[in-house]
Amino acid sequence: MMGHTHALTGAAAWLGLAPVLSALPLLNESSRFIDTGIMANAMSPAELIAGALVCAGAAMLPDLDHPSATIAQTFGPVTWVLSKAVNWLAGGHRGATHSLVFAVATGLGAHWLANTYPIGRDIMVVLLIGLALRAIGIGIPGNKAGSAMVNIGLTAGLFAVFMSFTVGYAWLGLAVGVGCLIHVAGDCMTERGCPVLWPMAVKFVLPWKIGIKTGQKFEQKILAPVLSVAVVGLLYWRLMPA
Repeated sequence: MMGHTHALTGAAAWLGLAPVLSALPLLNESSRFIDTGIMANAMSPAELIAGALVCAGAAMLPDLDHPSATIAQTFGPVTWVLSKAVNWLAGGHRGATHSLVFAVATGLGAHWLANTYPIGRDIMVVLLIGLALRAIGIGIPGNKAGSAMVNIGLTAGLFAVFMSFTVGYAWLGLAVGVGCLIHVAGDCMTERGCPVLWPMAVKFVLPWKIGIKTGQKFEQKILAPVLSVAVVGLLYWRLMPA
């Protein structure tokens, strides 16, 4: 799947799952929920939106093994060099990073970072928000420098808003893990599949006749618009008063 499709599926997955996942212990940092033991639907609107953006950005992480992917091009030579290294370590594109092991390890790593190093947590959140905005195509068509400035401005603005609403990030590891996992699930629906149970080499893949052809008309003209509508619909459903 293409970058924007992965990002949209990540956002949709979080918006769909967050109210259920918020029932997990310690997912919200607000003491009033911990004291009462009531965790279901504990996320504030700001946390829900922040989680959707983070999950959308995290849904790009498995493609760090592809030097030509959106994530590898997002932060210039730094991410390109990192992508080349990950590509080699992972055994090529759709190798180790497209697996359950990677999703779980990345989620646990993000959870540890969120609870141990606040500065590192904030850097990760900012990078994932910027990656999500880049993936869904926010910018100036045909103007890379202008698009980069728009991305930086929006990312900084959104992070400042989340800070003003005192957004907690106890859910960060879960959002990152879900994003990575939804990426793997999406790529399993394409013609190439993924080694979900890596290091086992077997790939989970749909038959060629029904698998999604990456970058072709169905993904660009049908799937992406449907996912966009789904994200907007889920946002409305979650945020509008009953």
